[in-house]
Amino acid sequence: MRVVIAEDAAVLRELLGRMLVERGHEVCACVGDADALRAAVAEHRPDVTVVDIRMPPAHTDEGLRAAIDIRRRHPGTGVLLFSQYVETTYATRLLAEGSAGVGYLLKDRVANIAEFTDALARVAAGGTALDPEVVTQLAGASRRTAELAPLTARERQVLSLMAEGRSNAAIAQTLVVSTGTVEKHVAAVFDKLGLPVSQDANRRVLAVLRYLRS
Repeated sequence: MRVVIAEDAAVLRELLGRMLVERGHEVCACVGDADALRAAVAEHRPDVTVVDIRMPPAHTDEGLRAAIDIRRRHPGTGVLLFSQYVETTYATRLLAEGSAGVGYLLKDRVANIAEFTDALARVAAGGTALDPEVVTQLAGASRRTAELAPLTARERQVLSLMAEGRSNAAIAQTLVVSTGTVEKHVAAVFDKLGLPVSQDANRRVLAVLRYLRS
């Protein structure tokens, strides 16, 4: 494989490069930021690139945004995201661009060299390689999102405003509807989420907690 590595931690970057070279792969470039990654991929057109999600200057999602750019500009280049933690939002954003030739591994997987190189080869060949922990958390996020599936767009909007701590009157003012209309939407939310009438539980709080979990 022809590989470009983007990792801001110099020690890990060199370790990955040396490990791949020792196994017969060509490491075209080892870079430490997203702009250098874009330039290296454009120059070398590798089979696959290993991309740390958080890179300079802000250490937020620079690597992810570069990975998405690469997927769009160089669809033949596989992208393997590399992260210290599971970021389900980031994984979803990458997979939304198409699941062929993408992967997401936690950095501790590099300890198992065979597992890491196998995942990299699958991504380079157009397959998918997702860390088991990523799969578990993505599945959990999907189930939580499914809880809100029965709600209409307006009911979700009302629930979102409830989560901001707004009263029915304040919600009505925001949406430019009557308070009675908001009360009907709130009642529908409670019903569709299966929140029981109980003196021991505040259904409004329970609904907001369900929304925040999703």
